[in-house]
Amino acid sequence: MNYPNEGFLPESIAALEKELKAAGKNFKIVPGEDNSDEFVNFYFVGKFEGKDVIYDAVLYTLRLHYQSELFELAEHEAAKKFPNYHGIRYEEDENGNLKPLKEEEEEIGWFITELIMEMEEEGTVKVQEFIDIDTHHDYGIGLDAALNLESIDENVLKKFVTEFNNDTIRLDETFYTFESEEEEG
Repeated sequence: MNYPNEGFLPESIAALEKELKAAGKNFKIVPGEDNSDEFVNFYFVGKFEGKDVIYDAVLYTLRLHYQSELFELAEHEAAKKFPNYHGIRYEEDENGNLKPLKEEEEEIGWFITELIMEMEEEGTVKVQEFIDIDTHHDYGIGLDAALNLESIDENVLKKFVTEFNNDTIRLDETFYTFESEEEEG
């Protein structure tokens, strides 16, 4: 039988199911430096077109999704205003301290910061809960989801997988904006 990728292979699915059973969980967190209390990459076994498959999932908070959308929009505007802009690269000195930015990078950084503050104030960006499925993923089926939660922990992941597999997830269709958290000084 021809499978789109390894996440569809019966032996891959069986190996993950065995690992999940031994751990007493319905998901496996994929180790990575990006994982945090607002973003988690994990695997779970679910159905797709009536067959078992491994889902390579990313769940993040709606606040993080909002901040990403703001930054992406601000970067897009910066690229239009500053033709040489290709992202700001921070470099460290031999002691691990950040080196000062070049003058143009500093100017771009302030432009992006001010733009983000302006967009927040005006409510330019609004986000809502979602689940996106990617059937052309490199491992299993890709799944991106954002939920309006303060943080993501193992209980949230367990509930998400259970509701996803039982087709009982109810997404909040409300559009949200968030305010930046002020730094305490």
